[in-house]
Amino acid sequence: MVSLIFVNLVIVAFYLRRKLKSKGENLMLFDLSMNLKADDIELSNKANNRRKSTKREVELPLFSFSSVAAATNNFSDTNKLGEGGFGPVYKGVLAKGDEIAVKRLSVRSRQGLQELKNEALVIAKVQHKNLVRLLGCCIERDEKLLIYEYLPNKSLDFFLFDATKRVLLELGTRLQIIEGIVEGLLYLHLHSRVRIIHRDLKASNILLDKEMKPKISDFGMARIFKGNESKANTNRVAGTFGYIPPEYVYQGICSIKSDVFSFGMLLLEILSGKKNTEFYHTGYLSINGYDQTQVASKIKLVESCLARPFRQYCCILKVRTFGFNLPNALNQSE
Repeated sequence: MVSLIFVNLVIVAFYLRRKLKSKGENLMLFDLSMNLKADDIELSNKANNRRKSTKREVELPLFSFSSVAAATNNFSDTNKLGEGGFGPVYKGVLAKGDEIAVKRLSVRSRQGLQELKNEALVIAKVQHKNLVRLLGCCIERDEKLLIYEYLPNKSLDFFLFDATKRVLLELGTRLQIIEGIVEGLLYLHLHSRVRIIHRDLKASNILLDKEMKPKISDFGMARIFKGNESKANTNRVAGTFGYIPPEYVYQGICSIKSDVFSFGMLLLEILSGKKNTEFYHTGYLSINGYDQTQVASKIKLVESCLARPFRQYCCILKVRTFGFNLPNALNQSE
């Protein structure tokens, strides 16, 4: 009898040990309703009026801190991919071999728990091939982490603003990136179950997979609209200088057009290989209005940065903008 009890205890102990060990490797579903509610996230005014009757519980996989620390080699510098507004980002490999990217909230971060909640809730509501996939999160003591799929080619700015790496962005690759960003934005604005305005679209927030296909990331500043709402006023302007439209800066009007403006600036960067802040300093861009001479200088700038096959697109732009006949436009791109 004693031996039978002993055997049973050994079996139970082995089972518990195995379960605890796998806990650090696998995902656990948990209820975020205690931390993530509609009340905690920045919603439009109409949605806030209805918030008393809304209680959104979000299921999101939970990682233990020990498993994330082990995956990132205790957040070593060799695993560090970069640093953003949220904090440092690390590459990790789980015990089963899956690669992950880990955002770790920094105590010096401009963002905090509110942005973490915002990002977790927004991404939990969407799924698209051109949006980065959130695998889970970790909230233990003072540690706040977001765990994403790992994208090996880093971000668009890594290639775009480096003179040597920029040559890897051939015509087809650039068009593929542009198309993917557009598809991601269309999904956020029109096709997801809730309308989402990203509010911080820029090159560093466009991640690239192994095939150089883009995925929009960083939804900490995103705003959710409900129903037929298309715009809202806000006292808090979110985003990055150079990508924010003037009506948002001066009047606090946030809408789909805010993302469209940001995309336009990003498009100019993709075509020219220059940061849009350089346009401000050199006079290439004026958001307060510009004449055809300024437009011509922009097109000339784009042409000078691209290979000959890409210049045909600039010729088409000239025809649409200035009414040039096509032969003359082509001659000007020689």
